[in-house]
Amino acid sequence: MNLMSQFKDRMLSLGLARVTEAAALASANQIGRGNEKIADQAAVDAMRGQLNLLDISGEVVIGEGERDDAPMLYIGECVGTGKGPEVDIALDPLEGTTLTAKDLPNALTVIAMGPKGSILKSPDVYMEKLAIGPAYPKDIVSLDQNPSEIIRSLAKYKKCNPCDITSCVLDRPRHKEIITELRSLGVAVRLITDGDVAAIMHCSEPDLTGIDVYMGIGGAPEGVLAAAALKCLGGQIYGRLVFRNELEKAKARRMNITNLSRIYSLDDLIQADIIFSATGVTDGSLLRGIKKIPGYLETDTILLRSKTGSRRRMVYTHPTQNPS
Repeated sequence: MNLMSQFKDRMLSLGLARVTEAAALASANQIGRGNEKIADQAAVDAMRGQLNLLDISGEVVIGEGERDDAPMLYIGECVGTGKGPEVDIALDPLEGTTLTAKDLPNALTVIAMGPKGSILKSPDVYMEKLAIGPAYPKDIVSLDQNPSEIIRSLAKYKKCNPCDITSCVLDRPRHKEIITELRSLGVAVRLITDGDVAAIMHCSEPDLTGIDVYMGIGGAPEGVLAAAALKCLGGQIYGRLVFRNELEKAKARRMNITNLSRIYSLDDLIQADIIFSATGVTDGSLLRGIKKIPGYLETDTILLRSKTGSRRRMVYTHPTQNPS
């Protein structure tokens, strides 16, 4: 029996939704309170607790960092009861700790799961990313192109002008040249402060979100998580690891990454069918944030399966007097 046949994604999917819901609920009291570390720790504790209730033999391949830096949900940690299928897990217990602490939009709790060996084991370094939606032919764009070439390729295929394209970019000083080049073409640039998983997911439905392309440098773990979402939603993503020093290169080599300049496609990052869950913490363009109503907390979750292309939207109302 192969690993894919052992991976009962339909049976595991609702359990995965409970994992992100628990992490979101745990962070509810920290929204707007200014303490990123406390918010993140609350989400980590809750996510780990729920994962350990699942009948899986899971390994965290994208997590909170290396073991020495992360006491829980570190890369390589084993989770689950140990009684079920062997699975890879990519997670971010709180994608947008700053967004949560400042009560800004688009904070999420995020997790993806696939059969063992299906998710790229990436070090916690930076990644250059490029993402577009599902309507384009394969390899119409490349990380070897400059921003102007990317935009012109998309505009040519869409039979429109570059000024009709909208690009999403993380608002960081390192992206100053990208932003300037895009605006020189007349491209609309939507800047985000954090939360590039949600931003990349928006590329899958440009008619609804207005986002045609995402480009720039952000965290590699978020790049892998975003790839998991696009595996389910449709779209293309390309990533190339970015190293700031020899220590980061050594981290990659310990994970058996030998070609440090390799460009990874979606199918390199996510190599089999996968399930993905995200729950809103603060209100955003993808999901509603946690709502406090008398006696209850309400969450909004999206659950995706790449095997079927299904998307399930779930609202969960949790009584505050019964936290179990």
